[in-house]
Amino acid sequence: MPQTGTYHHGDLRAACLRAARELLEEDGSSGLSLRAVARRAGVSATAPYRHYADRDALVSAVAAEGYRELAGYLTDAHPAPSTPDELAAVAVAYVRFAVEHPALFRVMFAEPCDPANEERVAATAAISEYVRDIVRATFPGVDADALSTAVWALVHGLAFLHLDGKLDTSAPEVIAAQVSSAVLALFAASPAMTMTTAGRTTV
Repeated sequence: MPQTGTYHHGDLRAACLRAARELLEEDGSSGLSLRAVARRAGVSATAPYRHYADRDALVSAVAAEGYRELAGYLTDAHPAPSTPDELAAVAVAYVRFAVEHPALFRVMFAEPCDPANEERVAATAAISEYVRDIVRATFPGVDADALSTAVWALVHGLAFLHLDGKLDTSAPEVIAAQVSSAVLALFAASPAMTMTTAGRTTV
């Protein structure tokens, strides 16, 4: 006998993810639970457990989806950046994603996730490798791992400064100018700092 009711979705997993994203936008991560997702998706309270063992697994799936969307923002800004200006454009896209999807961004980076979740790990690794590729192309000969960490830390910090109201978010062009100038200022200052350090006399 076929099942009846609201359980049947074309894709239960996708329905749960949509419900989770809607709850995030409305209430932040505090309103995100498997029971709340089931209510929003119109399924039984136990249905989400078919795909998500617990809340951490659900959060990891939401985060992984966010990482993939973020990757799309970055590649749309420039598919293969190789100059400081192109790198700055990618940084602007990163911060724009955070400002446009604040609840999702916080789940991705401020909410504990399952570190063993393969989907989340793969999505995060793809972002990391993308940043390293940019650094290798833009600054050949440097320690790509170290500089990519520094670049990501800078841009990520700018994203949270905007989210937390520490920097002006009154208009997209204002955000773009702040982020771009910060990134370019760092790279412009690097040669000068290197020369100063090299010329410093120690006693």
